Amino acid sequence: MSRRAIWFTQLERVGKIPASSETPLDSPGRLLALDLGAKRIGVAVCDELRITARPLPMIWRRSWKELLRQVANLVESFAAKGLVIGLPLLVDGGEGSAAESVRTEAEKFRRSLGVPIYLQDERLTSFAANSDLKSAGLNESEIKREVDSEAAAIILRDFIDRTHS
Repeated sequence: MSRRAIWFTQLERVGKIPASSETPLDSPGRLLALDLGAKRIGVAVCDELRITARPLPMIWRRSWKELLRQVANLVESFAAKGLVIGLPLLVDGGEGSAAESVRTEAEKFRRSLGVPIYLQDERLTSFAANSDLKSAGLNESEIKREVDSEAAAIILRDFIDRTHS
C-alpha cells in the first residue's frame, strides 16, 4: 500500500456508485481514472491485471457534453471495466462543495457510460504528483501540463491498493 493510501482514512461514503451493468472489482480489466478540475481533467489508465497505472494526456474542460464524449471514447478505446473518480475531501475527511460537485458529475457519468463508477479519496494527490514530477526533473511548465494526469494515476494506484488489500 502506498504512503498516501496509509495516510488516508477509510471512508464510509467513498466507494461505488452502482452502474447499469455490473463488473466485479476482482475480475480483470482496465480501469480509467479522472482527476476532475475546473479547467483541466487528469486522466490515467491501468493495465488489465491492475498492476500498473500510467497517466494519459489531460482533457481540457469545455462543456459537459464534450467531456462526456471524450471520456466515453477513452472507456471504449481501452475497453475499461470501470471509472475511478477522485473525490476532493477536506483535510478532516469531510465533504465540501467540491466533493458535492464531483458526486453530481459521477452520477451523470454513471447514467451515461454504463460502466461502474468508483469514488476515491484524492486528498494530497496533486501535491504528491507535483512533488514526484519535480523529483523527476521536470520544469514548471512541464509540471503544469502533466500534474493533473499524474494525480489521476496516483488516485488510480491508491484505489487499486485499497481494493486489493
